[in-house]
Amino acid sequence: MTSALFHLAFPVSDIAKTKEFYASGLGCEVGREAPGSVILNLAGNQLTAHVVCQPVEPQRGIYPRHFGLVFRQEADWEALLSKAQSKNLTFYQPPKRRFMGTPLEHRTFFLEDPFHNLLEFKFYCHESAIFGEVSCAQVGDA
Repeated sequence: MTSALFHLAFPVSDIAKTKEFYASGLGCEVGREAPGSVILNLAGNQLTAHVVCQPVEPQRGIYPRHFGLVFRQEADWEALLSKAQSKNLTFYQPPKRRFMGTPLEHRTFFLEDPFHNLLEFKFYCHESAIFGEVSCAQVGDA
């Protein structure tokens, strides 16, 4: 499936605010748009924001629902971090290192869009941790 792209649909309440956060803030390319939805290109993957009538409730933490990118180059992670800071995007969790000194060590930060959707951006110090390191039983924080 090397030619496959990832698609994610998620709820928003305002298309203009969606484009401001995702396009102006994160640098996503805007694709097709209708009054109730907009398609965004996030690193070659298709995000589709759909307007919902009821407000999206904030989560009480990063679980169970969030989405984002895993960077293969630390410089790319740092570039997005700098962009998010310069655009004054809302950090749900500031940049930090998780699982230091283990094969799962990675740098991460979480953003919150205007509709309480959480986005995680991370860089693993050991690329094998992206899909491997199955001997490590930990997935996420306890």
